[in-house]
Amino acid sequence: MAHLLYTGRFQRFCIASSDSDFPRLASRIREEGITVYGFGERKTPTSFRNACDQVTYFDVLGVTEGETAPEATTTERPTALSPRDDARLIEGLRNSVGTASSEDGWANLATVGSLLRKWRPDFDSRNWGFTKLSELVRATEQFAVEPMATGHRVRLKGQSQ
Repeated sequence: MAHLLYTGRFQRFCIASSDSDFPRLASRIREEGITVYGFGERKTPTSFRNACDQVTYFDVLGVTEGETAPEATTTERPTALSPRDDARLIEGLRNSVGTASSEDGWANLATVGSLLRKWRPDFDSRNWGFTKLSELVRATEQFAVEPMATGHRVRLKGQSQ
């Protein structure tokens, strides 16, 4: 593995695992400036999730560990909480929108998504059953979301324009 790392040919690296053997490897790869994508089951250890730049759970892809081909994805929400009842989600959204917002209170939704991934590498709107971040944010009922020419913008509801 180390000899591949030093060739300088890789910009991204994927590790598919749900056990605790890979946090150090993921950290070492990131130290070289290479983006690390982790894939695993929800039981994936926090240390591995935090060592990756981005983590995606198999179930949001419609894959169970050991399968070779993805099945059709489900629309069933994998979390017990609805978005509007998930205090941790709301807190992360509020913090990210607050950090990314301009003086008028609006934030670019893509920037908010990037901040959410830095906060929690396993953040994915599909964890709540939504294919798009804009749909998830709307479902919280706490944010205004408006389309723009290049994506969406978002702000807390009730802020003056």
